[in-house]
Amino acid sequence: MSIRIATYNINGINQRLDNLLRWLKSTSPDIVCLQELKSERFPRTEIERAGYGAVWSAQKAWNGVAILARGAEPVLIREGLPNDPEPEQKRYIEAAVSGVFVASLYCPNGNPAPGEKYDYKLRWMKALRKRALDVLKSGAPAVLAGDYNVIPEDADVYRPEAWRKDALFRPEVRKAYAVLLKDGWVDTIKHLHPDERIYTFWKYWRNSFERDAGLRIDHILASPAISPRVTEAGVDKAPRGWDSRSDHAPAWITLADGPAA
Repeated sequence: MSIRIATYNINGINQRLDNLLRWLKSTSPDIVCLQELKSERFPRTEIERAGYGAVWSAQKAWNGVAILARGAEPVLIREGLPNDPEPEQKRYIEAAVSGVFVASLYCPNGNPAPGEKYDYKLRWMKALRKRALDVLKSGAPAVLAGDYNVIPEDADVYRPEAWRKDALFRPEVRKAYAVLLKDGWVDTIKHLHPDERIYTFWKYWRNSFERDAGLRIDHILASPAISPRVTEAGVDKAPRGWDSRSDHAPAWITLADGPAA
């Protein structure tokens, strides 16, 4: 039986709850990684009524991550990265679901760059890489999904020249992301769609979505133990056009049947 894993920066889970529930009902993903909950109050009752168990790490007004599992309870592994430079910021959570190690992550934006926020972003990405290496060494079938706030390549942004100095696109950030891939993680969307321009984020202004003037900053990385099982990958653009929408759209992959782990 195949498994669909999605990541969705919801940009305020209580403000966008109706949209989240609508999307869950229409697409029925098996595992969902959420970012930017922006609330200490997690709508557990509503999520359970939709048929999902959940684990989450949240804080007031900012950040926040969660993992949902359809018809199951995710088994929490840890909250926060080891050696997180600012552990009070809720940006990372891990759980085991259906034999898969799943991490939901929200990398710091890093703007303005250069500056303290940019330095924090680089430190956070260094801590992420260290944890990601440990996961690779374990040999577990694993997925690191979330809003990386990284534009990996020129093809991942509608106007590369306008983003050169932005923290999402600076050389140090792109290199930190490329190192994850060199370590063995597979960028699933790019792997299956190497020649397509696929975006996951569109700013709210200047009709960015209508013009498809977007960025690809939400990524689903798969470990070598699971990447051969990835048969499909894409983006659900429809929720980006709904009322009271997030500025992100859900990205997803489908895993073919595999051995239990």
